[in-house]
Amino acid sequence: MATGNHSAVTEFLLVGLSQYPELQLSLFALCLIMYLIILLGNSLLILISILDSRLHTPMYFFLGNLSFLDICYTSSSIPPMLVLFLSERTSISFIGCALQMVISLGLGSAECILLAVMAYDRYVAICNPLRYLIIMNRVLSVHMAAWSWITGCLIALLQTVLTMVLPFCGSNIIDHLTCEILALLKLVCSDITINVLIMTVSNVVLLVIPLLLIFISYVFILSSILRISSAEGRKKAFSTCSAHLTVVILFYGSALFMYMKPKSKDTKTSDEIIGLSYGVVTPMLNPIIYSLRNKEVKEAVKKVLSRHLYLWKV
Repeated sequence: MATGNHSAVTEFLLVGLSQYPELQLSLFALCLIMYLIILLGNSLLILISILDSRLHTPMYFFLGNLSFLDICYTSSSIPPMLVLFLSERTSISFIGCALQMVISLGLGSAECILLAVMAYDRYVAICNPLRYLIIMNRVLSVHMAAWSWITGCLIALLQTVLTMVLPFCGSNIIDHLTCEILALLKLVCSDITINVLIMTVSNVVLLVIPLLLIFISYVFILSSILRISSAEGRKKAFSTCSAHLTVVILFYGSALFMYMKPKSKDTKTSDEIIGLSYGVVTPMLNPIIYSLRNKEVKEAVKKVLSRHLYLWKV
Protein backbone atom coordinates (compact mmCIF):
# COMPACT_ATOMS: atom_id res chain seq x y z
CA MET A 1 0.00 0.00 0.00
CA ALA A 2 2.76 2.43 0.93
CA THR A 3 5.67 2.64 -1.47
CA GLY A 4 7.52 5.80 -0.53
CA ASN A 5 7.44 6.56 3.12
CA HIS A 6 5.34 5.98 6.17
CA SER A 7 3.20 9.09 5.63
CA ALA A 8 1.37 7.27 2.81
CA VAL A 9 0.24 4.53 5.20
CA THR A 10 -3.20 5.40 6.57
CA GLU A 11 -4.17 1.95 7.82
CA PHE A 12 -2.83 -1.51 8.59
CA LEU A 13 -4.40 -4.90 8.00
CA LEU A 14 -4.38 -7.42 10.84
CA VAL A 15 -4.35 -11.02 9.61
CA GLY A 16 -3.38 -13.00 12.71
CA LEU A 17 -4.26 -16.74 12.58
CA SER A 18 -6.12 -16.17 9.30
CA GLN A 19 -4.48 -19.35 7.99
CA TYR A 20 -6.88 -21.29 10.22
CA PRO A 21 -10.33 -20.15 9.00
CA GLU A 22 -12.01 -23.21 10.48
CA LEU A 23 -10.94 -22.11 13.96
CA GLN A 24 -12.14 -18.50 13.80
CA LEU A 25 -15.55 -19.05 15.43
CA SER A 26 -14.06 -21.30 18.10
CA LEU A 27 -11.35 -18.72 18.88
CA PHE A 28 -14.00 -15.97 19.00
CA ALA A 29 -16.10 -17.90 21.51
CA LEU A 30 -13.08 -18.89 23.60
CA CYS A 31 -11.64 -15.35 23.76
CA LEU A 32 -15.08 -13.85 24.48
CA ILE A 33 -15.61 -16.22 27.42
CA MET A 34 -12.12 -15.50 28.76
CA TYR A 35 -12.66 -11.75 28.39
CA LEU A 36 -15.91 -11.92 30.35
CA ILE A 37 -14.12 -13.92 33.06
CA ILE A 38 -11.37 -11.27 33.13
CA LEU A 39 -13.90 -8.46 33.56
CA LEU A 40 -15.95 -10.31 36.17
CA GLY A 41 -13.05 -11.77 38.16
CA ASN A 42 -10.89 -8.66 38.31
CA SER A 43 -13.88 -6.37 38.98
CA LEU A 44 -14.89 -8.64 41.86
CA LEU A 45 -11.40 -8.47 43.35
CA ILE A 46 -11.40 -4.67 43.15
CA LEU A 47 -14.90 -4.50 44.65
CA ILE A 48 -14.21 -6.73 47.65
CA SER A 49 -10.89 -5.01 48.36
CA ILE A 50 -12.86 -1.77 48.66
CA LEU A 51 -15.89 -3.11 50.57
CA ASP A 52 -14.08 -5.32 53.08
CA SER A 53 -12.12 -3.25 55.62
CA ARG A 54 -9.90 -6.26 56.44
CA LEU A 55 -8.45 -5.98 52.94
CA HIS A 56 -7.43 -2.33 53.31
CA THR A 57 -3.75 -3.27 53.36
CA PRO A 58 -0.85 -2.57 50.97
CA MET A 59 -1.01 -6.11 49.59
CA TYR A 60 -4.62 -5.73 48.44
CA PHE A 61 -4.03 -2.17 47.29
CA PHE A 62 -1.40 -3.51 44.88
CA LEU A 63 -3.67 -6.42 43.95
CA GLY A 64 -6.44 -3.94 43.13
CA ASN A 65 -4.01 -2.06 40.90
CA LEU A 66 -3.06 -5.31 39.18
CA SER A 67 -6.72 -6.18 38.59
CA PHE A 68 -7.52 -2.72 37.20
CA LEU A 69 -4.42 -2.89 35.02
CA ASP A 70 -5.48 -6.27 33.61
CA ILE A 71 -8.97 -4.94 32.81
CA CYS A 72 -7.52 -1.94 30.93
CA TYR A 73 -4.85 -4.02 29.20
CA THR A 74 -7.24 -6.66 27.87
CA SER A 75 -9.87 -4.07 26.91
CA SER A 76 -7.35 -2.44 24.58
CA SER A 77 -6.66 -5.64 22.66
CA ILE A 78 -9.36 -8.31 23.06
CA PRO A 79 -12.40 -6.45 21.58
CA PRO A 80 -10.50 -5.66 18.33
CA MET A 81 -9.26 -9.26 18.35
CA LEU A 82 -12.84 -10.53 18.55
CA VAL A 83 -13.74 -8.42 15.53
CA LEU A 84 -10.73 -9.87 13.72
CA PHE A 85 -11.96 -13.44 14.26
CA LEU A 86 -15.33 -12.60 12.64
CA SER A 87 -14.00 -10.57 9.69
CA GLU A 88 -12.25 -11.65 6.53
CA ARG A 89 -10.50 -8.31 6.23
CA THR A 90 -9.85 -6.23 9.32
CA SER A 91 -8.20 -2.84 9.08
CA ILE A 92 -7.00 -0.48 11.77
CA SER A 93 -6.04 3.14 11.21
CA PHE A 94 -2.48 4.36 11.60
CA ILE A 95 -3.42 6.38 14.71
CA GLY A 96 -5.55 3.52 16.06
CA CYS A 97 -2.64 1.12 15.68
CA ALA A 98 -0.31 3.53 17.51
CA LEU A 99 -2.83 3.97 20.34
CA GLN A 100 -3.37 0.24 20.69
CA MET A 101 0.39 -0.33 20.78
CA VAL A 102 1.16 2.35 23.38
CA ILE A 103 -1.71 1.26 25.64
CA SER A 104 -1.05 -2.48 25.55
CA LEU A 105 2.74 -2.05 25.71
CA GLY A 106 2.49 0.55 28.47
CA LEU A 107 0.15 -1.49 30.66
CA GLY A 108 2.13 -4.68 30.08
CA SER A 109 5.30 -2.82 31.08
CA ALA A 110 3.60 -1.40 34.16
CA GLU A 111 2.58 -4.91 35.21
CA CYS A 112 6.22 -6.05 35.06
CA ILE A 113 7.18 -3.36 37.56
CA LEU A 114 4.07 -3.83 39.69
CA LEU A 115 4.79 -7.54 40.16
CA ALA A 116 8.26 -6.62 41.46
CA VAL A 117 6.67 -4.08 43.83
CA MET A 118 4.31 -6.79 45.09
CA ALA A 119 7.30 -9.09 45.69
CA TYR A 120 8.92 -6.37 47.83
CA ASP A 121 5.65 -6.00 49.72
CA ARG A 122 5.68 -9.74 50.51
CA TYR A 123 9.35 -9.51 51.52
CA VAL A 124 8.60 -6.78 54.07
CA ALA A 125 5.48 -8.59 55.35
CA ILE A 126 7.35 -11.84 56.05
CA CYS A 127 10.86 -10.66 56.88
CA ASN A 128 9.81 -7.56 58.87
CA PRO A 129 6.26 -8.31 60.03
CA LEU A 130 6.33 -6.01 63.08
CA ARG A 131 7.36 -3.01 60.94
CA TYR A 132 5.26 -3.94 57.90
CA LEU A 133 2.61 -1.21 58.20
CA ILE A 134 5.27 1.36 59.12
CA ILE A 135 7.48 0.60 56.11
CA MET A 136 4.65 -0.05 53.63
CA ASN A 137 2.64 3.00 54.64
CA ARG A 138 -0.07 4.47 52.41
CA VAL A 139 2.17 7.20 50.97
CA LEU A 140 4.89 4.75 49.94
CA SER A 141 2.33 2.28 48.54
CA VAL A 142 0.67 4.96 46.40
CA HIS A 143 4.04 6.24 45.15
CA MET A 144 5.24 2.74 44.24
CA ALA A 145 2.03 1.94 42.37
CA ALA A 146 1.99 5.31 40.61
CA TRP A 147 5.60 5.02 39.48
CA SER A 148 4.89 1.53 38.13
CA TRP A 149 2.20 3.01 35.88
CA ILE A 150 4.21 6.11 34.94
CA THR A 151 7.47 4.27 34.16
CA GLY A 152 5.76 1.59 32.09
CA CYS A 153 3.73 4.11 30.08
CA LEU A 154 6.69 6.43 29.43
CA ILE A 155 8.86 3.57 28.15
CA ALA A 156 5.98 2.37 25.96
CA LEU A 157 5.41 5.89 24.60
CA LEU A 158 9.09 6.19 23.68
CA GLN A 159 9.11 2.83 21.87
CA THR A 160 5.84 3.58 20.07
CA VAL A 161 6.95 7.00 18.84
CA LEU A 162 10.32 5.66 17.64
CA THR A 163 8.48 2.90 15.74
CA MET A 164 5.67 4.93 14.17
CA VAL A 165 8.00 7.63 12.75
CA LEU A 166 9.83 5.00 10.69
CA PRO A 167 9.03 4.53 6.97
CA PHE A 168 6.61 1.69 6.23
CA CYS A 169 7.39 1.45 2.55
CA GLY A 170 6.61 -2.23 2.13
CA SER A 171 3.48 -4.18 2.97
CA ASN A 172 0.92 -2.76 5.40
CA ILE A 173 -0.18 -6.24 6.48
CA ILE A 174 0.54 -6.96 10.16
CA ASP A 175 0.89 -10.72 10.52
CA HIS A 176 -0.42 -10.69 14.09
CA LEU A 177 -3.61 -10.46 16.13
CA THR A 178 -2.86 -6.93 17.37
CA CYS A 179 -0.59 -3.98 16.64
CA GLU A 180 2.32 -5.64 18.40
CA ILE A 181 5.65 -3.82 18.19
CA LEU A 182 7.70 -6.81 16.99
CA ALA A 183 5.23 -7.53 14.18
CA LEU A 184 5.16 -3.86 13.15
CA LEU A 185 8.95 -3.54 13.03
CA LYS A 186 9.00 -6.29 10.39
CA LEU A 187 7.24 -3.87 8.01
CA VAL A 188 9.89 -1.16 8.36
CA CYS A 189 12.25 -0.76 5.42
CA SER A 190 14.89 1.41 7.11
CA ASP A 191 17.53 0.89 9.75
CA ILE A 192 15.98 -0.16 13.08
CA THR A 193 19.22 -0.34 15.07
CA ILE A 194 18.06 2.39 17.48
CA ASN A 195 14.72 0.63 17.96
CA VAL A 196 16.42 -2.68 18.70
CA LEU A 197 18.78 -0.96 21.14
CA ILE A 198 15.93 0.81 22.95
CA MET A 199 13.93 -2.43 23.06
CA THR A 200 16.92 -4.31 24.48
CA VAL A 201 17.40 -1.70 27.20
CA SER A 202 13.65 -1.76 27.89
CA ASN A 203 13.69 -5.55 28.20
CA VAL A 204 16.49 -5.28 30.76
CA VAL A 205 14.67 -2.55 32.71
CA LEU A 206 11.20 -4.14 32.54
CA LEU A 207 11.93 -7.86 32.50
CA VAL A 208 15.43 -8.72 33.71
CA ILE A 209 15.77 -6.24 36.61
CA PRO A 210 12.26 -6.78 38.06
CA LEU A 211 12.65 -10.55 37.73
CA LEU A 212 16.03 -10.33 39.49
CA LEU A 213 14.48 -8.25 42.29
CA ILE A 214 11.65 -10.77 42.61
CA PHE A 215 14.17 -13.61 42.80
CA ILE A 216 16.20 -11.83 45.50
CA SER A 217 13.03 -11.05 47.46
CA TYR A 218 11.98 -14.68 47.43
CA VAL A 219 15.43 -15.85 48.50
CA PHE A 220 15.04 -13.76 51.66
CA ILE A 221 11.38 -14.81 52.00
CA LEU A 222 12.24 -18.50 51.74
CA SER A 223 15.06 -18.08 54.24
CA SER A 224 12.67 -16.44 56.72
CA ILE A 225 9.98 -19.09 56.19
CA LEU A 226 12.44 -21.93 56.84
CA ARG A 227 13.38 -20.33 60.16
CA ILE A 228 9.78 -20.48 61.38
CA SER A 229 9.58 -23.27 63.96
CA SER A 230 6.01 -24.49 63.45
CA ALA A 231 4.82 -26.26 60.31
CA GLU A 232 1.52 -24.36 60.48
CA GLY A 233 3.40 -21.05 60.60
CA ARG A 234 5.51 -21.99 57.60
CA LYS A 235 2.41 -23.03 55.68
CA LYS A 236 0.60 -19.78 56.48
CA ALA A 237 3.62 -17.65 55.51
CA PHE A 238 4.11 -19.48 52.23
CA SER A 239 0.40 -19.30 51.36
CA THR A 240 0.60 -15.49 51.36
CA CYS A 241 3.26 -15.68 48.62
CA SER A 242 2.18 -18.67 46.53
CA ALA A 243 -0.48 -16.79 44.52
CA HIS A 244 1.93 -13.98 43.62
CA LEU A 245 4.68 -16.44 42.73
CA THR A 246 2.32 -18.39 40.44
CA VAL A 247 1.28 -15.19 38.64
CA VAL A 248 4.94 -14.17 38.25
CA ILE A 249 5.84 -17.50 36.65
CA LEU A 250 2.92 -17.31 34.19
CA PHE A 251 3.43 -13.65 33.27
CA TYR A 252 7.21 -13.53 33.01
CA GLY A 253 7.41 -16.95 31.36
CA SER A 254 5.31 -15.85 28.37
CA ALA A 255 6.83 -12.33 28.29
CA LEU A 256 10.42 -13.60 28.27
CA PHE A 257 9.64 -16.13 25.56
CA MET A 258 7.93 -13.51 23.42
CA TYR A 259 10.42 -10.63 23.70
CA MET A 260 13.78 -12.28 24.44
CA LYS A 261 13.78 -15.50 22.40
CA PRO A 262 16.45 -15.92 19.68
CA LYS A 263 15.43 -14.75 16.21
CA SER A 264 16.03 -18.26 14.89
CA LYS A 265 13.08 -19.34 17.06
CA ASP A 266 10.81 -16.67 15.61
CA THR A 267 7.72 -18.29 14.14
CA LYS A 268 4.41 -16.71 13.30
CA THR A 269 2.14 -19.26 14.95
CA SER A 270 4.15 -19.49 18.17
CA ASP A 271 4.22 -15.69 18.45
CA GLU A 272 0.41 -15.52 18.21
CA ILE A 273 -0.17 -18.39 20.62
CA ILE A 274 2.21 -16.87 23.15
CA GLY A 275 0.57 -13.51 22.50
CA LEU A 276 -2.80 -15.01 23.43
CA SER A 277 -1.31 -16.49 26.59
CA TYR A 278 0.42 -13.22 27.52
CA GLY A 279 -2.55 -11.00 26.70
CA VAL A 280 -5.59 -13.13 27.53
CA VAL A 281 -4.90 -16.28 29.55
CA THR A 282 -2.68 -14.74 32.25
CA PRO A 283 -5.05 -11.81 33.06
CA MET A 284 -7.90 -14.34 33.25
CA LEU A 285 -6.01 -16.60 35.66
CA ASN A 286 -4.83 -13.81 37.98
CA PRO A 287 -8.11 -13.35 39.93
CA ILE A 288 -8.73 -17.10 39.92
CA ILE A 289 -5.29 -17.80 41.39
CA TYR A 290 -5.62 -15.11 44.05
CA SER A 291 -9.11 -16.31 44.96
CA LEU A 292 -8.23 -20.00 45.21
CA ARG A 293 -4.91 -19.55 47.03
CA ASN A 294 -5.94 -16.78 49.43
CA LYS A 295 -8.14 -17.49 52.45
CA GLU A 296 -8.77 -13.80 53.15
CA VAL A 297 -10.08 -13.20 49.62
CA LYS A 298 -12.40 -16.22 49.79
CA GLU A 299 -13.77 -15.10 53.16
CA ALA A 300 -14.27 -11.55 51.87
CA VAL A 301 -16.15 -12.83 48.81
CA LYS A 302 -18.45 -14.92 51.04
CA LYS A 303 -19.01 -11.96 53.35
CA VAL A 304 -19.88 -9.55 50.53
CA LEU A 305 -22.14 -12.06 48.77
CA SER A 306 -23.97 -13.05 51.97
CA ARG A 307 -24.49 -9.38 52.86
CA HIS A 308 -26.02 -8.59 49.45
CA LEU A 309 -28.16 -11.75 49.50
CA TYR A 310 -29.49 -10.75 52.91
CA LEU A 311 -30.31 -7.23 51.70
CA TRP A 312 -31.97 -8.68 48.59
CA LYS A 313 -34.19 -10.98 50.68
CA VAL A 314 -35.14 -8.12 53.00
